[in-house]
Amino acid sequence: MRTSLFGRSRRRLLALLGSAALALTGAVALPGTAHAANILSNPGFESGALSPWSCTGNLGSVVSSPVHSGSRALQGAVSSSDIAKCTQTVRVQPNTAYTLSGWVRGSYVYLGVDSGASTWTTSPSAYSKLSVSFTTGASQTSATVYTHGWYAQGTYHADDISLDGPGGGSDTQAPTAPGNLRSTGKTSSSVSLAWNASTDNVGVTSYDIYSGSNQVLSVSGTSATVSGLSPSTAHTFTVRARDAAGNTSPASNAVSVTTDPGGGDPGGFKQAAPYLYLGWGDPPSATSVMSATGIKWYTMAFILSSGGCNPAWDGNRPLTGGNDQSVINSIRSAGGDIVPSIGGWSGNKLGPNCSTAEALAGAYQRVIDAYGLKAIDVDIENTDEFENAVVQDRILNALRIVKANNPGLRTIITFGTSTTGPTYWGNRLIDQAKALNANIDVFTIMPFDFGGGADMYGNTVNATEGLKNKLKSAFGWSDATAYAHIGISGMNGLSDQQELTSPATWTQIRDWANSHHIARLAFWSVNRDRPCPGGGVVSNCSGISQNNWQFTSITAGFTG
Repeated sequence: MRTSLFGRSRRRLLALLGSAALALTGAVALPGTAHAANILSNPGFESGALSPWSCTGNLGSVVSSPVHSGSRALQGAVSSSDIAKCTQTVRVQPNTAYTLSGWVRGSYVYLGVDSGASTWTTSPSAYSKLSVSFTTGASQTSATVYTHGWYAQGTYHADDISLDGPGGGSDTQAPTAPGNLRSTGKTSSSVSLAWNASTDNVGVTSYDIYSGSNQVLSVSGTSATVSGLSPSTAHTFTVRARDAAGNTSPASNAVSVTTDPGGGDPGGFKQAAPYLYLGWGDPPSATSVMSATGIKWYTMAFILSSGGCNPAWDGNRPLTGGNDQSVINSIRSAGGDIVPSIGGWSGNKLGPNCSTAEALAGAYQRVIDAYGLKAIDVDIENTDEFENAVVQDRILNALRIVKANNPGLRTIITFGTSTTGPTYWGNRLIDQAKALNANIDVFTIMPFDFGGGADMYGNTVNATEGLKNKLKSAFGWSDATAYAHIGISGMNGLSDQQELTSPATWTQIRDWANSHHIARLAFWSVNRDRPCPGGGVVSNCSGISQNNWQFTSITAGFTG
């Protein structure tokens, strides 16, 4: 939400570089079935080190953000005199067809084989797939593949590079089959798997996970989570091990898993949680409002930076030992709970101030540990976070990290919208949540500040349907699963732009939310849930005629 009551504004630099020898490709390809083995080592840089890749000028490094999949990717720090060319040489067979592919991001990123075919693309804000095929010479026994950027065009990233074809050399012994494949967890859209390690005469380099006959994932360890699945659907998984020469093991035992039903979160995560702000707007007694309305959850605003990557309430009140903790303790004593809102429209935020995803995850973890939280909400607004690709990705990767480190934690991300659904930046956020495997539980939109006289019920429904359709296309979800990952956060009474959401309109919105089984309903704010007819848009009342806590009472009727 916001500490200011003023509206938001919404805002690409495209450089041009010609080359007669190379063709531009920019289409993002969907994962497909692998028909051959990837003979590259450390193809996704998941080892955390470059080896056996080498980069000119020592300009290559392994980073945790942005990644295409897994938890690592290659970063090439291009300079005005060095293109940060990173290479790997592998054994190949003569007179044999190979396909080189990889996911890249940046201005003018190249993928190719020395003395052979190459291709390039420009994709500054998202990963794009490059692919090129070639045939080895009559006596060729090795090939050097590469990726690089272009002079003075900025840092590039590459991930999941694959050279598909038969390996060269004399190693023809395949690894043993992975043992004891088993399911370790599932949701309506994902299945987690684990297995016992294979053995090999030289060494296992990766494991390929199959759903039926289709390879859906490749990992270096002995566990994986297959996501993007449909609810209430049966899947049969097997795993094969692969060595550096491309030898592939027999399949493991098969395990059949049916994903959980859609139409609701399998863990029962439904949250009616209006915003309560202790630093502004004559904050009411949280427990008195609970007693009067039946509300159980509050979204507590706001966690900001107190300097650098250090979290604090409003950037100046300590996480523990102060009034904020006392109020939280009283809410919990009364049978309720809170979800902190990290960010907002104004103030000094953690996203831009924490230099890496790991550092930001550490800041989030301090908030989680302070209160033993069940959920966190990152409210991403304004140009410093929402309209900043680097910070968007940093936040998503940080949420992925804390989700992995805190089993059962629910992650919510809140952002603005147009009347028809997510804007360019909202669409990018959702696409990146998928690409980075952020595993966000709830995407909450703020359907207001469209302009005075807006149809707040109609626009809210239209915006939510637009979000639903985007989630379906990005994740492959059904309607029911998409709705179960959606939240609505409105503004009661008069908005910044004099839009009117009356108690009757908010009741309509709540009833629509219940009938479509969304996950979360909130509004800004309990501080303003008091009457002041003709009072304008102020911090401690709604600007309209209403009963005390009327919007909170309506919200308490949200059941999902």
